[in-house]
Amino acid sequence: MVTTGSGDETAGTASARSVTRVSDPRALRALAHPLRMALVGLLRMQGPLTATQAGVLLGESSGSTSFHLRSLAKYGLVEEAPGGQGRERPWRATAMFTQWEDSTESPAAAAASELLSAVVAEQYFEDVRRWMATRMDEPAEWRAAAHFGDTQLWLTADELSALDDEVRALTDRFLARTTEPGLRPPGSRPVTFLHMAFPLMSIAGWPVPPGLTEAQDDSPDTP
Repeated sequence: MVTTGSGDETAGTASARSVTRVSDPRALRALAHPLRMALVGLLRMQGPLTATQAGVLLGESSGSTSFHLRSLAKYGLVEEAPGGQGRERPWRATAMFTQWEDSTESPAAAAASELLSAVVAEQYFEDVRRWMATRMDEPAEWRAAAHFGDTQLWLTADELSALDDEVRALTDRFLARTTEPGLRPPGSRPVTFLHMAFPLMSIAGWPVPPGLTEAQDDSPDTP
């Protein structure tokens, strides 16, 4: 299961832990587009917005954003918000998170899921790259607060799932600020908290044998 976003579906508006679950291969492929992903993320963080407003923020024409918003609406990822007319009608996200299965018996769904996951991973990398490229222009307190690193652990599948639940509980403390701007304290700004955890496929550049455990690791102490 893959979850991305800024959790129970809420009709009409996106609550802090609301989730749109996507399983249709066509919807997965539709979302696997950088501009459409950017539009969904923008509406979650800044919406509701018109196609024109979204285009200005993303550096795209209103015609392009309008087309992609309609495509996203076809699969229930965005919807029209009250007010406005034509291209000046506002759009909003239907949920704050998108969730899809990363294992399925359907070859079409599996291929679409893999494509979407790859595009999301590329977007994560781009966000990191942009921060690394511009961080020296940021205030000292933000450079100190931002963190970049990893921790390698020995875990069971159950422990990894429990760890994800604990991290989610920590970040959920701040989710309401996304949908309720009045809760945002002075000096706050949009932040992405990447949380990725998965079995290592290599250690120091060397492949990890399938099913490796501490007891099975009988490699010599010296080369």
